[in-house]
Amino acid sequence: MAAAEAPLNYEASAGTTHLQVSNTLPPEVVQCLQNARFLHLATCTNLYPHVSLMNYTYLPSSPYSSSPAIIMTTNPSSKKTLNLVSNPHVSLLVHDWVSHRPPTTNRRGSSSGRTGSPPPEASRSSLATLLLNLNTSALSSISATINGDARLVEAGTEEEQYYKEMHLDNNTFVEGEGERRRAWDERGEEPDGGRGIFIEGEEVRVVVVKIKDGRVADWKGGVRDWSLVGEGVDRGGAENGEPLVNGVGGA
Repeated sequence: MAAAEAPLNYEASAGTTHLQVSNTLPPEVVQCLQNARFLHLATCTNLYPHVSLMNYTYLPSSPYSSSPAIIMTTNPSSKKTLNLVSNPHVSLLVHDWVSHRPPTTNRRGSSSGRTGSPPPEASRSSLATLLLNLNTSALSSISATINGDARLVEAGTEEEQYYKEMHLDNNTFVEGEGERRRAWDERGEEPDGGRGIFIEGEEVRVVVVKIKDGRVADWKGGVRDWSLVGEGVDRGGAENGEPLVNGVGGA
């Protein structure tokens, strides 16, 4: 029997692949940072990587740096904070796609004790599926891995206040309506995107990640490495020299 063919456009990627060196971020990376709401932050430990789901703010530049950076906030006693203080090297994973898990055939369900996820009765209507596919096809279905060095901004400084304000503004969303709004009211929750706990809290510390290099991957298995050099600024079309939030200027 012939050996199984590699799936889709799979290519060996253990080393550097199609490296692009530039003083600006690749457009695909900027696109991911603009489109996504969350990213995955990996910090280093002596034994295992530690991964956290994080709100973030992408700044192509700021009054404190001409280089692109990613802003996050963290509890000073959290595991990720202790990790990055010990080792500032971090990796980030951000997606620009929308996906859902379709019902499975679940051939092993009877023997494994697992059921389909989601079950068939939870499947979307044909109209909902059509709309989902249209929405998904409008995105480019890529993800970006970003490597960089993280630092805690000194507490009580103007720099910290600046980054907190930018991060807060970028994570203030329009309140939900309809069923979602009623669900929040019934639970007595405020739809603040976690701002009160994760951004505005007195003990919260600001983390700045200076972007260094990374990799863009598509859903077919294609990969391309990139490296950011020099002090170039990726302004994403800024005309007035002001810093942009997640690549988007103010009105």
